[in-house]
Amino acid sequence: MALHQVRPRILGFISEDVSAWLVASLVLLAGTVLTGLLTWAMMNLFNQQLRQRFELQAEERFSRIEEHFQDEELLLDSLGRFFANSEDVSDSEFHGYADALLRRTRAFAWAPRVLRDERQAFEQQARAEVASQFAIREADDNGGLRQAAERDEYAPVLYIHNRTPYGAPLGLDLLSEPLRRATLERARQRGGLVVSQPVDLMGADPVFTRGVLLVAPVIRESASEPFGYVVAAISMRQLVGDGLPASGHDNLSMRIMDLSVENAEEALFESHNPVGRSDLSATRLLRLADRDYRVELRPSRVFLSTNHSSVTSMVILGGLLSLLLSALLYVLVSQRQRALKLVEQRTLELRAREQELRGTHGQLRGVLDAATQVAIIATDLRGVITTFNAGAEQMLGYQSCEVLQSMTLEGLHVPRELQARAAQLGARFGKPIPTCHAMLLEGGEQGGQQAREWTLVRRDGSHLTVNMLATPMLDDQGLWVGHLAICIDITERKRVHEALAARDLLLKKLSAHVPGGIYQFKMDFNGRFSVIYASDGIRDIYELEPDVLVQNAEAIFSRIHPLDSTRVRASIRSSAHTLSPWREEYRVQLPLRGLRWVRGEATPEELPGGGVLWHGYISDISDLKRVEEELRALSVTDALTGIRNRRYFQERLTSEMARVERGSGGLAVIMLDIDHFKRINDQHGHAVGDRVLQVVCQRVAQRLRRTDVFCRLGGEEFVVLCPDTDSDSAYSLALGLWEGLRAAPIEDVGFVTASFGIATWRAGEGADALLLRADSGVYAAKQAGRDRVEVQLG
Repeated sequence: MALHQVRPRILGFISEDVSAWLVASLVLLAGTVLTGLLTWAMMNLFNQQLRQRFELQAEERFSRIEEHFQDEELLLDSLGRFFANSEDVSDSEFHGYADALLRRTRAFAWAPRVLRDERQAFEQQARAEVASQFAIREADDNGGLRQAAERDEYAPVLYIHNRTPYGAPLGLDLLSEPLRRATLERARQRGGLVVSQPVDLMGADPVFTRGVLLVAPVIRESASEPFGYVVAAISMRQLVGDGLPASGHDNLSMRIMDLSVENAEEALFESHNPVGRSDLSATRLLRLADRDYRVELRPSRVFLSTNHSSVTSMVILGGLLSLLLSALLYVLVSQRQRALKLVEQRTLELRAREQELRGTHGQLRGVLDAATQVAIIATDLRGVITTFNAGAEQMLGYQSCEVLQSMTLEGLHVPRELQARAAQLGARFGKPIPTCHAMLLEGGEQGGQQAREWTLVRRDGSHLTVNMLATPMLDDQGLWVGHLAICIDITERKRVHEALAARDLLLKKLSAHVPGGIYQFKMDFNGRFSVIYASDGIRDIYELEPDVLVQNAEAIFSRIHPLDSTRVRASIRSSAHTLSPWREEYRVQLPLRGLRWVRGEATPEELPGGGVLWHGYISDISDLKRVEEELRALSVTDALTGIRNRRYFQERLTSEMARVERGSGGLAVIMLDIDHFKRINDQHGHAVGDRVLQVVCQRVAQRLRRTDVFCRLGGEEFVVLCPDTDSDSAYSLALGLWEGLRAAPIEDVGFVTASFGIATWRAGEGADALLLRADSGVYAAKQAGRDRVEVQLG
């Protein structure tokens, strides 16, 4: 049947009678629809990724601002405790202590309470100690300061520490202005930190004039009213702006609103970088002392410009591809008949030339001679050489006329190599193998021929290492008529392999002396892990042989502690995504040595075909971790008594307060102070006093529950933190501690008693107020005659 009579359908389903324009239009329409769907999917994916990036950066910004607020509260609380725990503080002592605290704060100040009849004596003392022109002053209508009017009470600024070149408002009465007075009154009522409404800070740079005052009352242990106030002048622009990127490089536009005045919000901070056109936004209320500030975040133009979409490019590319495919199909349909005729004509021409190819032996010889880098040697069934191309002449030094019909392929080999190979094959097949066949049975036991390395003898007697593939030659009827050997010179390649082997040996020797493991770790484009190289030091890290890791990289994760495995995998993928250096510390559970800590570091590089390759080093840091844990334990332990110290108590109190404020259970505090401890030290010496402290701690600790936290605040003062404890349980526990302490005398001293104070947490109460009530209970117990337990209800 003629070829042109066959009419197959185009692409298997399009009839060739259909118009080329109709086919092209259908394809163009389908391409347009597909491009639209892909564009819609990419736009959704881009918007989702953009929102995720914005939310991550917004969360980091909220955390940073909240951390700054907490730092300010801790700094001012520290300054307040400095005054509360000191009998008298001089101007130089105040500046020395406040200088270390002045980081993001405009100024720290100390304002004592001064009554009307104490004013004159106070001003005289301040002129002698602080400034010769010191006086209690108040603000006038012109923005300056004047002599303060007569009042029942004053709170003048006695000490102030700042780093601005502007004058400090020494002597300014904080009670002379209504807003500041209201802030101090609120601090006295709350007994803790408060923050003022927005005020103009005096003595501050013009840029940072607008801000707030953070105030804390200073109350001594034996008093119920504060004897002064510590004040921090805070500019939101300085506090929040510290550490932020420059306005031209910030991804977020931020605004902080003050909500203290009803229906009159004020922006205390607003970024200079312009807001981008986007519906993304994030808002959160952050607390400073007793007030909430609304932080509003929007993406900036910088953020949107660095996260642009490639949808437009996809639309253009999809349209061009659809148009190109339509054009190609149009050409295919319109030129199909012409193509069929051309195929028929070419087929006839090929059939005519088929006969001509049978006489191309001379041309084949020319092709063989053109392969000058490969030796092609053909033999008959006896092994006599019948073909010896130019490549063989150049490689072995013989002329074809010297070897054709006169030499055998066996004669070109080193005899001892053939004999050894023949003996090896004979042992395998169980029968003698002639040396002339030894070179021809390469891989015959596997059903096919394989190349093998041989040594050939050149005409000048030198030896040449080649890779030779010997195959049988068959005629048209499939009969075996001879053999064909193809030889490639591998002398240079072998030399390179030997050099690489020497380098690998050197690397292995060097890595054997490194305390740790060197490795190459790869992640394919599909997320599969594999180990490319691992030194012998890996054996000590994972108790696995390097060969096992090369074969199965997942064996590493079987050694990693279950609590760390997910984090390690995530950090590896994050390093691959950002191409940032990988550094991680994690635990491994080993069969012999048990739990160990290791540190891994690696540098990634992106592979051309996809995937990431890390070059890294891993070491055992268990000893370092053990030292860190010991140092941590020492930092939170009282050296004399062995119980927890004040620092640990503050940390646990903060965490427990956060728990109960979330509505999780209750909290109680038991304070105790050893009665007449100074008398013990005076009568028996400090050594005996130290032993009394140790015995008291032992007796108290024996009666505590597993969940209670026993700490020494200092001197003879102790505290017990009781989580999930109500007032009745706390009172029962305190009575048990009281009875256990006075149950037996202490050698050389006699009976030692203590005064106990109990306070349980109330909703909305801060940590300072809770401790103050417990301390008041101790004071009440001492006033009532000591050696008793008092519950502080007020």
